[in-house]
Amino acid sequence: MKTVFALCILFVVSCKSNYVVSQHIIQKSNACPENSVCSVELIPNKTIEFKVDKFGIVYPVISEGEKTLLKYTFNKNPIAKTQDSNYTEIIYAELDSTITELDLTDDSLQDVKLYFGRLCYCKGATGYYPIKKGTFKLSKASNSSIKIDVNFKISEVPQIISVIRETITLKSN
Repeated sequence: MKTVFALCILFVVSCKSNYVVSQHIIQKSNACPENSVCSVELIPNKTIEFKVDKFGIVYPVISEGEKTLLKYTFNKNPIAKTQDSNYTEIIYAELDSTITELDLTDDSLQDVKLYFGRLCYCKGATGYYPIKKGTFKLSKASNSSIKIDVNFKISEVPQIISVIRETITLKSN
């Protein structure tokens, strides 16, 4: 009887789909467009708020908090000997400190403060925008990794990144 109980406990623990990120995780993206560099990060113990400056441009403010930030960054390689050719897209999501499986669509994307940032010398078309149309899924990939699947469209500005499919390996404590 003790053996059956021990096996049940082992099964429940091994099927755990909640993760607590205790350290900053950054890894290079495996699926990045040509001529660019992409990364995905999990940043623990932070919170994000989006504010508006005097010109009406939205920007993020990251501070200490009880959440874990997901940050995906796309950096297009600058054109050699060309000033102001930098181009970056950033996607932020604010997750609970205990990361659980999620499946969000459209209006519910703001439950995780899903935002798209476009940073470039693009007059009138730079800043951060709430993502209101798309899907955001987090799921267990293995005992030490989570799978992120994001598909979205921004109507306010052009975008290069509209799909993110990544597996993040969590570091052991």
